[in-house]
Amino acid sequence: MGEDELGLIQEAFHSNYIAPLGPMVDAFEREFAAYTGIPHCLALSSGTAAMHLALRELGVGPGDNVIASSLTFIGSVSPATFLRANIIFIDADNDSWNLDPDLLAAELADCARNGKLPKVVIPTDLYGQCADLPRIQAICQPYGIPVVADSAEAMGARYQGYENTSQKSALLPSPSDLRSPPSGGSSVVSPAPLNSNIQPLTSDYRHSGFGARAAVFSFNGNKIITTSGGGMLASDDKALIDHARKLSQQAREPAAHYEHTEIGYNYRLSNVLAAIGIGQLRVLDERVAAKRRIFEKYRQLLAGLPGLEFMPEAPHGRSNRWLTVVLVDPVRFGVTNEQIRLALEAENIESRPVWKPMHLQPVFRGCGSRGGAVGERLFRTGLCLPSGTAMRDADLERVASIIRRCHQ
Repeated sequence: MGEDELGLIQEAFHSNYIAPLGPMVDAFEREFAAYTGIPHCLALSSGTAAMHLALRELGVGPGDNVIASSLTFIGSVSPATFLRANIIFIDADNDSWNLDPDLLAAELADCARNGKLPKVVIPTDLYGQCADLPRIQAICQPYGIPVVADSAEAMGARYQGYENTSQKSALLPSPSDLRSPPSGGSSVVSPAPLNSNIQPLTSDYRHSGFGARAAVFSFNGNKIITTSGGGMLASDDKALIDHARKLSQQAREPAAHYEHTEIGYNYRLSNVLAAIGIGQLRVLDERVAAKRRIFEKYRQLLAGLPGLEFMPEAPHGRSNRWLTVVLVDPVRFGVTNEQIRLALEAENIESRPVWKPMHLQPVFRGCGSRGGAVGERLFRTGLCLPSGTAMRDADLERVASIIRRCHQ
């Protein structure tokens, strides 16, 4: 937690808005839109809820195909199963560890020949690194397929370039816009200045998820900023967000009594948790700086060890380095990633394997997939190191010393 959250929570209590609506929710949505440049935002109870609403808004239903990254967290794709859709998983590429655009192009060509195009493509911004959204959009556009960006792990990450810059430029706030409250903003909220050391806001940089038909973000407890639990659905499409907002509130019709013509959900974010989100958003740039510093410190401390490779930063963007991830070649390093994990666990230090690809998950047995060797290699050799922004240099040195001992 930062310095402002407790005061904002107290304001929420004093306002007596404790339910999942209120001025803090409204302010959080406005400030989130100002920060990301995505004009219409809906604060929800989780990123999974946001993905569910996005897919429903785009007409995904029983028997439809959805294409998604295989190397991801299950919350990225489980909402497709809520809607009884079929999932086709696409492998990662080596440069970004995100959805491989070449494999996507090949899969869409096959789908077109077979007469069954997917309703949606869902690329994941893995571990805080943006997928190549402009290229993915360009591949999907001729088929008329919308892209939903799973940016749950990528708050504060940015990517370069956009295919339709002239059409989107009006939606990107200028640096001065991001240093003052959006028009009509609540007096409760005043965005913190952006740190120019994090990401230069040049004309060709975009926040993760910007430009997709819809983007999904998560504020779960382990994310770079958190509301304890929560998520955001963001889009250029006001009608999409307006209807998703209705669905998130049990799809109640505008009547004095409770009238329902469609089934909705209880997905709205609490006003109290939104207050936390406002405070967290104010320190997001500081968190990105801290995460990137942790990554660089690990790289310095572990430099020169054979068979140890860090997650690359894709040339098309700037990662938030949500987690520092390494690959371990057991032949050259001397032990496996699992042996390192157990050695850290013996010292009460938590680390974790890379996401197990979805095409390997028992629950998705029988789903289609293209490729898989890259994601399988990353899962087999990858390890996520402790990356909390409260870690001190002494903590990082302790982790690194254990890893070095494993090699020795």
